[in-house]
Amino acid sequence: MKFSRSTTIARTIAGKNISEYDPGFLCEPSNVIYDHKAKSFIISDYNNRRVLRLFQKRGACPETIIRGSGYYGLAMDDEGFLYVSDTEQHEVRRYRSDSSHGKVVAGGNGQGSNRNQLNHPTYIFVGPDQAVYVSDTWNNRVVKWNKDATSGVVVAGGHGKGKDGTQLHYPTGLVVDELGTIYVADCWNHRVMQWSKGASHGKMIAGNRFLAGHKANQLNGPEGLAFDGSGNLYVADSNNHRIQRFLIQTV
Repeated sequence: MKFSRSTTIARTIAGKNISEYDPGFLCEPSNVIYDHKAKSFIISDYNNRRVLRLFQKRGACPETIIRGSGYYGLAMDDEGFLYVSDTEQHEVRRYRSDSSHGKVVAGGNGQGSNRNQLNHPTYIFVGPDQAVYVSDTWNNRVVKWNKDATSGVVVAGGHGKGKDGTQLHYPTGLVVDELGTIYVADCWNHRVMQWSKGASHGKMIAGNRFLAGHKANQLNGPEGLAFDGSGNLYVADSNNHRIQRFLIQTV
């Protein structure tokens, strides 16, 4: 769905009202990004186990560019490489725009909690230096994999699931700013956490005392995150079926 500025009416850009395996249908799409160079949307069609490209022109049909596994998170770097997280293979791969065969850049050593492993990676973020940040969801941590690294570094969470400032519980949406500050949707704690670069503790910046709710200062299962140019944080408040906007004091 696409919402234009200053409107509350959305326009469908991909998918239909029925979920099934068909070029025109989606089944639990988990992520979408926009490729500015190719002027197209890239969509992870999660339950159909494929990644699609949809060119932004009237009547265009989605084109399958990767297929065959549990593709969830998407990101693109400044050079146009596509990054895709795979919840079945517990890895993140980097793809050239003209290839469906990617290179493992995080995980790829089976399901687990060792530094060279991931466990159900979902959302990802890629920095300008091609470092890959991964919401290692079932390990309740965020892990940073530098370019060409063979293991990752825990940069948020990693102390078991919980509500403490050192913990996360099912981390999902992920954004990293130019200072290295990490913003992560702490889904089952119903909050968004901010971790300054090198910090051992995070700070809650959205949500209300770990309690799910539908009030303006509450969240219920937050997932996707995004910032705009004015410093507003947008949160996909999943179980409330809404998008929340918060003005955040960045650090």
